[in-house]
Order: sequence, then C-alpha cells, then structure tokens
Amino acid sequence: MTTKTLRATALALAGALALTACGTGGGGDDSSGGGDALTFMFRGGPDEKAAYQAAIDKFTEDTGVEVRMTVTDADQYATKLQAAVSGNKVPDVFYIEQANLQSYVGSGVLLDITDQVEEAGVDLDDLWEYGVDSYRFDGTLQGTPEGRLYGLPKDVGPFAFGYNKTMLEAAGIPLPDPDVPLTFDEFRDIAKQLTVDTDGDGALDQWGTGLNVQWNLQSMVWSNGGDWTNEDRTEVTVDTPEFAEALQYFADLTNVDGVTPSASEAATLDTYQRWMAGEIGFFPVGPWDVSVYNDLDFEYDLIPWPAGSTGESATWIGSLGIGVSATSADPDAAVQLATYLSADPDAQQTLVDANIQIPNLIDVAQEWASAPDAQPANRQEFLDIVQDYGRAMPASFTYGAEWYDELWVNIQPVLDGKQTAADYLAEAQPKMQALLDESNANAEMAGGA
Repeated sequence: MTTKTLRATALALAGALALTACGTGGGGDDSSGGGDALTFMFRGGPDEKAAYQAAIDKFTEDTGVEVRMTVTDADQYATKLQAAVSGNKVPDVFYIEQANLQSYVGSGVLLDITDQVEEAGVDLDDLWEYGVDSYRFDGTLQGTPEGRLYGLPKDVGPFAFGYNKTMLEAAGIPLPDPDVPLTFDEFRDIAKQLTVDTDGDGALDQWGTGLNVQWNLQSMVWSNGGDWTNEDRTEVTVDTPEFAEALQYFADLTNVDGVTPSASEAATLDTYQRWMAGEIGFFPVGPWDVSVYNDLDFEYDLIPWPAGSTGESATWIGSLGIGVSATSADPDAAVQLATYLSADPDAQQTLVDANIQIPNLIDVAQEWASAPDAQPANRQEFLDIVQDYGRAMPASFTYGAEWYDELWVNIQPVLDGKQTAADYLAEAQPKMQALLDESNANAEMAGGA
C-alpha cells in the first residue's frame, strides 16, 4: 500500500481512536491477542518472521511477558492495521512508516515514549542518528533531534548500488573503485560496453543497467545538485536545470544510449528478474535483498552511486519504525518490547544473522561490516550511506506524500523520449506545490487539534 493510503487511513480513523482511548489496546480476539499477552504486528517474509519469532522467544524467556505476533506481507499490512484500529484492537507494538508518523501522532495512535526510553537507559547514541531522529516530532518538523520520540527504528535501510562482478570480469572491464564514485559519463560508458548480444542471435540479452525512476532518480538528482524541496519543506524545487539534467540523463540511458531493456523487453522479464538471472550489470541493493542475492549464480559487490555535477554520491535511506499504541493496556511492557527489538544486542544479532537488515547498533554494525567473510564483500558501503551520504526520501518527513507522488503521474512521455525533462518539470512543479501547500496546511490543523 502507498504512504498516501496509510495517511488517509490514519486521518479517517481519528474518531475511532478517540473511542479507543477508553478501551484496552492490544487485546480482544485471536488475530491481535488476548489476556495478558502483548500483541506485535509487523510485515515481512518467512526469513523475517522466523527471526522475530526467535528474538521474541528470548524476550519472553527473559521477561516472562508473552507476545502474540501478527505478520502480513507488505501489501496487506496497511489494510490489516486499519482493520485493527477500526475494530478497537490496536496492536500494542507495531511497525510504523516515517511518512505516517505525523498523522498517527495527530490522531492519537502513537504513544510518546520519550520518557520511558530514557528511564530504561537505552543508549540512543549507539543507534544510528538518522534512525532515531526519523521518529522524533516537535509538533512542527519531523526528523529533528529536538522532537519527542514516538517510536524507535526497526531498522535503517541504506539503498546501495551493486554491480555484477562476474560480468565485468568476463568482459575484461576494470572493477569500479569501492571508494570513488563513477561519473555519469563513466557509468554510461561501462554500461554501453556491457550491453551486448551474447549468443549472436541478433537480439540483446545483456544490458548495462535497468533502473526504476521512482526509486533511482533521487540519487541522480541529489548528486547533480538538485532537490525536491527547500530545507524547511515549504517550496517545491524540481523546476531547475540541475533536476532537469538528471532526469534527462536517466531517460537518455534508455532512449539514446540503449543500455537498459526496452519497454517490451522489460514486460517479458522485468529488470529485477534480469538482474537475478545475471543479465544486468548494475542494479540497486538494499539490506533486505542480501539474503536472496547471496545465493545468486554470480558474484556481486557494492560501490558508491554514480555522481553527477557535484562529484559526490547520494542516495536515500529508508527506515521502518516500531511504535507503541497510545491505548495499550500495558504501555510499560509494550515500550520494553519496542526497545528490546530495536536496541537489544542479542535481538539485533538474531535479525542480522537472518540477513534482513544491517545492525541498528553502531558498534555491532562496524564489526559486521568488517567481517572477513562478509558477503557482499564491501558491506562498508551500507554504513557509508547511513553515516555520510544517505538522505531521507523526499516525502518521508512531510504530512502525506501526494505532492511527491504527483511527479510520477505523467512522467512516462519523458521516459519514452517524447517530452523533454525540462518541459515536464515546468508543468509538474505548480501542481506539486499546490499539493505541498495543502499537506502543510493539514499538518498545521492536525497539530492544533
């Protein structure tokens, strides 16, 4: 589900939550638990479910607190959470997205856990600053160190750049420097060398890259000196030469340079599947991919993202948070569970061993990155993104994402080479600005409620 859907859900259920405040959160039926057990709702696949089960079994052993888990896949999570809230059965502890924090705070879903976390002695300095601050809100701005804490990071998700090491070696291409980013021109040149007909049948079956505009344009724009908004998130700034140059470069990789699968080729087998099959040279890698990518039939590794005019790499960092219901019947135990899952060394080790995230704890992460058997070998790139050059997605800290989503609505003609990036951005900016203004007005109203 989209962040837009989740935001709408939180706002629509504000009235129901007012009633919930008189009830008991977290208890009531088979799906969300009952009796004295805490309820924990999250999303993930089999690997994540197994890892959390192991961590929670240890939590129960140490504390005597029973925990009932509800796990869904990513697409069902928002619907399941909405049903729980509507039915006055808000889970005691549950995943929250950065983009929903403000609406959840405004509508009374989330408990302010600042004091409890401090009293528990959690060393927030040993957690990634970006992860902790993502769930802070001062009533006006989210993501600032001064804000109150309405959740803890489940994880931080640095969106790294990977390459098929086996493919480059077979082509006789020198491997990229793990510390110095390729320029846009260098990246395009290597991608051209990798785009070939390997079996001589007259059709391409190997490509340099295959990027998705909604997840990969950010890196190109930021490294080229552009951005989506000004610093205080009040003005949209996409109609600039820097932004247009980056978007045009992205489109030209397909329409001019031909280094990505065509629309028809991607329809037959999407670029993710082609990367998995060893047909793509460069592709993004998130920590959530590692457990699968480590079993591929080729060797891969991580490098800095290609850099535009600034000469510096840029990319985004995702994050999920763990929040506590403001209506939990046992808020102290719920906060204890949230802090355990986010910051306990044993729990973190269980999750990291499952290859589903990088460690939340900085000292553990540094040991993890430097392990002699690290796979991929350059795990340090994940940490470099979190520490140095990663940023929040443009709509992560705004009140809703409609303004941001508007950029993608009519972008296809640019990607097809039928409209210039500059012309499109001039059309899109005023539409995006109107929606951002509305978003900020809604945030003010919610803050005053």
